[in-house]
Amino acid sequence: MPWKNPSNMKALPNDIVLRPRFQMDIPYLKETLLETFEKSARIPFIVKRLDDHVFIKFNVDHIHFWSPQLHLEINDTEDGQSRIYGLFGPNPTLWTFFMFLHFGVATLFIILGIWAYSSASLNKPFGIQLGLMLFMVLLWFVLYAFGRTGRHKGKPQMHELYDFMKSTIESYL
Repeated sequence: MPWKNPSNMKALPNDIVLRPRFQMDIPYLKETLLETFEKSARIPFIVKRLDDHVFIKFNVDHIHFWSPQLHLEINDTEDGQSRIYGLFGPNPTLWTFFMFLHFGVATLFIILGIWAYSSASLNKPFGIQLGLMLFMVLLWFVLYAFGRTGRHKGKPQMHELYDFMKSTIESYL
């Protein structure tokens, strides 16, 4: 049974997500697909397998700050096929730092809110706290825009990763 570009690939509901995901059903066993990916490394791609997970990324010569990687999880389905769950994302270290910044901004916002409420309850001036809270909101929007810009800059490499994944599956067939 020939494999085609899947029509059952679920589209994302909107364009707000920073880490695009997809899933597709393939009419072959999980272990066969995993072994195919394991043997498929070619320049400029690095392929690593860990249990049911495959990580595809670019080698050092082709990587830049916004370079994405593709994480695939391959599972068996009840009907003898495989389901591939794909997730595009930045380098895990970059993603962790980015989330750390978001949580830091949120934590500071909450602390400033408590401080402003306490000052207001004690009939003390709280304009500085409100100003800093507004700055935290603006900073969050800047971080979000920064992430969207990075995703846009990494989009060509996302397409390369997806095409490599597709060609690897098609080469097995």
